[in-house]
Amino acid sequence: MTLDRLRPLADRALAPFVVLSVRLGLTPDLVSVLAFLLAVAAAATFYVGGTWYLLGAVLVFANGWLDLLDGRLARELGDESPSGDVLDHVLDRYADVVVIAGLAAGVGRFGPGVLLPSYLGTQAEAVGLDRVYGGLLGRADRLALVGVAAVLQPLAEVPGLLSPVGWLLVVFAVVGHLTAVQRFVATRRAL
Repeated sequence: MTLDRLRPLADRALAPFVVLSVRLGLTPDLVSVLAFLLAVAAAATFYVGGTWYLLGAVLVFANGWLDLLDGRLARELGDESPSGDVLDHVLDRYADVVVIAGLAAGVGRFGPGVLLPSYLGTQAEAVGLDRVYGGLLGRADRLALVGVAAVLQPLAEVPGLLSPVGWLLVVFAVVGHLTAVQRFVATRRAL
């Protein structure tokens, strides 16, 4: 299902944003920090709930867009570095945590499993392989699903039933672990 297959299309769509970012003097690290701040703002809106979920959905999509932009901007500027890559990955994991925590706090449920796929994707790099993006549910997929569930939440919440965000957390718990196992197996086979 992974939307990571659409990276070439996203790279083409990013081109005008890269040009604008260069003109504005933005650095890849600054874009990474801005993406994280959008994730924090999204988490806050999810915690508040109600119609704020709609703003949260927009903020999550903006976070994902900036997450794509930071790497593309680094390549454009010839500014790729291990320290920038570490900053990007650390802020991405923190963004995942705060968004899921905001969703979970807003509906009073916990949603484990969201971090393992991304961790195992980057762990392949740590042992000298290419980053693993495959599996059932990549980060881009999770961000898209968070946005969709956030839009549906104020429209479809029925007292006494599991809400769209509640179901999303269940999916993340189950499918997130399955994706992590897929990436682990792929990495082990590649070694």
